[in-house]
Amino acid sequence: MPSHPSPITRHSSPIARLVSAGGGVVSFHPSSSALPGQSTLQRITDGLGWWALVASLVGLVIGAAVWALGSHSNNYQYSSSGRRAVLVSAIAALVIGAAPEVINFLFSAGQSVR
Repeated sequence: MPSHPSPITRHSSPIARLVSAGGGVVSFHPSSSALPGQSTLQRITDGLGWWALVASLVGLVIGAAVWALGSHSNNYQYSSSGRRAVLVSAIAALVIGAAPEVINFLFSAGQSVR
């Protein structure tokens, strides 16, 4: 009689089979001093964040102007496009500002998974 493989080995990837068999333990400990160039990478990230906020500000101002002009000229298409630009720019600024805390929160939540 042929032996049937267990459900883990029959439908799992090779990595899942290795981990389920006790083949290894993976650990992850991020450190800013682990690689050279940390300060340069931090400055690049800060600069990109600044440019993203400037782009959000420009989008907000242009969107508000288009919204106002479309509203005053009774042009529904321009009014709708301007309103959408204002909302997208505001949400983008919110996400940019909250990004570090969201990433830290998700990393901490992931560390608590056992």
